[in-house]
Amino acid sequence: MANSRPEADACTFLDTDHKAVKKLFKAYEELTHSKARDVDQKKRELAQEICQELTVHATIEEEIFYPALREALKETDALAEAEVEHAGAKDLIAQIEAMDQADEMFDAKVKVLGEYIDHHVKEERNQIFPKARAARGLDLVAMREELQSRKEALMGMEVA
Repeated sequence: MANSRPEADACTFLDTDHKAVKKLFKAYEELTHSKARDVDQKKRELAQEICQELTVHATIEEEIFYPALREALKETDALAEAEVEHAGAKDLIAQIEAMDQADEMFDAKVKVLGEYIDHHVKEERNQIFPKARAARGLDLVAMREELQSRKEALMGMEVA
């Protein structure tokens, strides 16, 4: 076997999403210091992209990843906590999507959403992903394909 890297699994796929959203939050943060004339429009567009990415990500975790883990793991406290974190993030997303950009709370809500997501990602990386990879009978490679297919459908992409 020439390639010593393990095949990408569901955890790797989800973590790629985490990294992409982290970059979006970083770009948003940089815009908050910009004096450009169109900065408010750029922030609004970036916030919408962040909200869409997170909504799709939460959906595929809740529809596919978490239920499979619930069946495979004895200890599911971390999953319950992750689902509560999703609910909190969804609430903030709904607030951001409903807000007028001129509202002084807009930047603050996007920033807090980013902090929520940072915390959530750390817990998934440190607690949930290792348990998923150690679980018996869980085909994380096949699950990655299912997650990818569902994400593409939710994002309105054509599945190849």
